[in-house]
Amino acid sequence: MFEVRVQSAVFDASAEAARLSDARTDVGALVTFTGLCRADPDAAGAPLTALVLEHYPGMAEEEMARHLDTARERWPLTGAVIVHRHGRILPGEPIVLVVTASAHREAAFAAAAFLMDWLKTNAPFWKKEERGAAGGWVAAKASDDAAAARWTAD
Repeated sequence: MFEVRVQSAVFDASAEAARLSDARTDVGALVTFTGLCRADPDAAGAPLTALVLEHYPGMAEEEMARHLDTARERWPLTGAVIVHRHGRILPGEPIVLVVTASAHREAAFAAAAFLMDWLKTNAPFWKKEERGAAGGWVAAKASDDAAAARWTAD
């Protein structure tokens, strides 16, 4: 099973992982990554009260599926699920899930890292922080771009 979803509802990471591995004998490695919303304070000390994610419906799913296809070409995956939320997300809630399955751990780990690096830097989602009366759009980070760049050097 290979699947991408964009949804507003909270997902169950354990249930998603189980869907990829239950009753399967070809899966030797299952890697999961769940990104959570943090309440990190800004430079002025104001904590995050919520993160609002917007996306371009249809385009987001198409781009996610395209990059999942790229991962499938690069690594011998037996399954993968990507779930990305949109809407208003509170600190402590999950934002994104990547689950990769393969016969061997190296492929599962590499594919999960590749997909997360792409999601972090190029997925068509826009993030806006709510910090009481303040907040604003989240800018891209050079560190995320550097992490994603390693996949073009391969």
